[in-house]
Amino acid sequence: MKTKQLIVAAALALAALVPAATAQTNQTDKIETKAQRDARMAWWREAKFGMFIHWGVYSVPAGYYHDKPVAGIGEWIMNRGKIPMAEYQQFAKQFNPVKFDADAWVKTAKDAGMKYIVITSKHHDGFAMFDTRASQWGITHASPFGRDPLQELAAACRKNGIKLGFYYSQAQDWNNGGAASGGKWDPAQEHSMDDYIDKIAVPQVKEILSNYGEFPAVLWWDTPRDMNFDRAQKLYSEVKALKPGIIMNNRLGGGFRGDTETPEQFIPPQGYPGRDWETCMTMNGTWGFKKDDQNWKSTETLIRNLCDIASKGGNYLLNVGPTSEGLIPQPSIERLAEVGAWMKVNGEAIYGSGPTPFGAEAGAFSTTEKDKNGKPKFIPAWDWRCTTRPGKSFLGIHTRPGKIYVHIFNWPANGKFELAGLQSRVKKAYLLADHKKLAVQPSASGVSIQLPEQAPDKIASVVCLEIKDQAAKVAAQK
Repeated sequence: MKTKQLIVAAALALAALVPAATAQTNQTDKIETKAQRDARMAWWREAKFGMFIHWGVYSVPAGYYHDKPVAGIGEWIMNRGKIPMAEYQQFAKQFNPVKFDADAWVKTAKDAGMKYIVITSKHHDGFAMFDTRASQWGITHASPFGRDPLQELAAACRKNGIKLGFYYSQAQDWNNGGAASGGKWDPAQEHSMDDYIDKIAVPQVKEILSNYGEFPAVLWWDTPRDMNFDRAQKLYSEVKALKPGIIMNNRLGGGFRGDTETPEQFIPPQGYPGRDWETCMTMNGTWGFKKDDQNWKSTETLIRNLCDIASKGGNYLLNVGPTSEGLIPQPSIERLAEVGAWMKVNGEAIYGSGPTPFGAEAGAFSTTEKDKNGKPKFIPAWDWRCTTRPGKSFLGIHTRPGKIYVHIFNWPANGKFELAGLQSRVKKAYLLADHKKLAVQPSASGVSIQLPEQAPDKIASVVCLEIKDQAAKVAAQK
């Protein structure tokens, strides 16, 4: 009996340690029904592919301080270089992006097949890329440019049917008194965090939620350093009051889960079953412009990443880092155009697609290596991926067949592709490239698809299987 009392007492003590944020978050989650959440998330789940834009005054030094390169990503130069506030703020006088063309940026994204854009309204250096009344440290006050580029971008997105979202650094702010990763390095930075939240973060979040019409469709928080529940709640309550239908990520802090998981610079082997998620990734090694970074990912990698992410049920948020003149670097433009050409042919297999029914590892990973803990180390093996689309029926009659899209990276030398485990009857098979019918036969492991001798696309060729069932029936994976 005494033991039981001790267990109960320990449980109560443990419960007392659970932050109030957890309870509040759970209560908030319960307000919205699954149907309401599905309706709110519908456009984002359909989109699959978006453009991240990291742009700000850090594009002026472009990785250099006192003519010496500063290690790390470009937008962190103030922090990594320990640049004093007064000195860093001088860069704003050189930030005059006269070549910025919102229509050209949106056209680049749209031609790439991207359906939404998320841009940094304020990064960790605290420089507002919008017209703010809460601080003089922003593009309309501290730079010679004097215009609000987010207004121009919103107009261009509206005209082209692209959703627009804003990144906002709610916690770290190295010029306005917010937190600083690694600690503050300039006495001028010493400031009350709560004062910063009340006088800068909350008013600015109100501004970006109120001044751009139907936008932002997404609010992308980042690095919740020193964000307790009370601080996060002040921001969260403003968002829900002003834009209740907005989509938020999981980086606000204070116990708030948000709507989306945000793996950065990697693709999780299993995705996030039961959660919406989005991999954000650079095209080279940095987010903000850094003039010496020419380590560009190939178009092959970008397209196959997109296929891989879609096959696990996620979205791909691919970054560009414009220059201080307002230009997207040419290597980014070239690669996005090539991705767009592929999407024009194969976008059906990406937009609104569902994850693979064959298991996240099927055709995707080698597990021959082990990590330091002795667990399998997932290594991408670029063989194939799979996405799906459910069929539709009305009064028991199939009005649209279910579809399986097989993204083949390595074309079989023998002209046959074996899809092991598929138990659904295939009504028709064809390549999205030409829609010519392909022969399909049952095999010992599932089905065998007869392919033409040459792959229609050297990076990824997509075979569409129309099946009798609404959703693919696949044998249990061993």
